[in-house]
Amino acid sequence: MNKLPRSFYSRDTVLVARQLLGKILVRNYKGNTIAGIIVETEAYRRNDPASHTYTGKTERNKAMFGEVGRAYIYMIYGVHYCVNAVARSGKYEAGGVLVRALKPETGLDIMKRNRQTKNFKNLANGPAKLTQALMITQKQYATDLTKAGDLFIAEGLAHQPKIQAGPRIGISKARDKMWNFKIDL
Repeated sequence: MNKLPRSFYSRDTVLVARQLLGKILVRNYKGNTIAGIIVETEAYRRNDPASHTYTGKTERNKAMFGEVGRAYIYMIYGVHYCVNAVARSGKYEAGGVLVRALKPETGLDIMKRNRQTKNFKNLANGPAKLTQALMITQKQYATDLTKAGDLFIAEGLAHQPKIQAGPRIGISKARDKMWNFKIDL
């Protein structure tokens, strides 16, 4: 699989969020490949009140201020992980794209076991569900997504289906920004 180059992530965060749709999130774990097509994303910029970077750099969010094309992983509700791709143009000092949902493609039996469900639609249809399905944890924090390894993003669909844009989900600030993007497959 052709990995996305670092230059892909060195662009406006909102543009990258749109263009990650249809790409493939790949997890290699103990000799197995688990992967899915990215079907929902959200963009978060440095100057965005809903972003973890809004109040500045911390130990938790430092990956979002670092090299583009790396994974920013964080825990929500003290239980679930979420995965982001660090992405921004030169005019922003931090930014990331939350991968919100996947269409499972490879390693379905592993995903079903990890999620403890046989329902295909529920395997990776949310940010915490997809990290559970792909066994993504804090261990992948700052992983280089542009290189072959245990976590990366690769080229996907030859064409991009119609994108639906709407408000981001589960946030209380900056709800006016239509930075949630989805495709139907």
